Amino acid sequence: MKVILTSSLGGSMKINGTRIPSALLPDNGLVDKLLEVWVENAKVLMICASPDDYEKNDAVCECLREAFPMSGLSVSYIDKCDSRNEHLAETIPDMDVVLLTGGHVPTQNAFLKKIRCREQLQRFNGLLIGWSAGSMNCAATVYASPELEGEAADPRYERWISGLGLTETNIFPHYQFLKDEYLDGLRVMEDIVYPDSYFHEILAIHDGTYITIENGVETLYGEAYRIKDGIIQQICRNGESICLC
Repeated sequence: MKVILTSSLGGSMKINGTRIPSALLPDNGLVDKLLEVWVENAKVLMICASPDDYEKNDAVCECLREAFPMSGLSVSYIDKCDSRNEHLAETIPDMDVVLLTGGHVPTQNAFLKKIRCREQLQRFNGLLIGWSAGSMNCAATVYASPELEGEAADPRYERWISGLGLTETNIFPHYQFLKDEYLDGLRVMEDIVYPDSYFHEILAIHDGTYITIENGVETLYGEAYRIKDGIIQQICRNGESICLC
């Protein structure tokens, strides 16, 4: 299995509240990297982060149906797996590409467990692409950073949950947007993420940054910051890459 984990894949945008197709993000050679490993007329299955949000899932799937060819990636089949058709998870080993979408991390995490995604991926030899929540849930132990109102203030909210076990890296996506945000009266970074980084290293990445995993080697492309023991340090810039190993 080859793995690409991103903060944002692109493929759609909203105009006047309507989601329309767009090309994938080309930053740091992402599209070129996809072209290297993409098979012609790929069979693609999208595992949704919001299994009950049928309108969103249908819209994203239809956008990607056009977005992939826009970026030179041919598709013969694309469908989505949500709560309407959980049985499609059983076809994961037959797919060329599996997509793990963005959304609410704990919600997607629970759905991945319900459909036994981790077990199905053990027989999958294609390309797995995750973005945002999908990337976060690929970790062995997932950092489910609070994101909805009330989660940061709730002492019962679980910030560390078991994931798919494809990496030990804990990704914090959309850093360029979230670094100055507040949640429940707390600063997202200084009051939530930094304290959570004690004994747990967290990798904050921008949209346009991604990680590839192949044969046990993890390579980071684009702007990224290591957060550990409450200290943040930039470790990679746009146009650069480093081995996370």
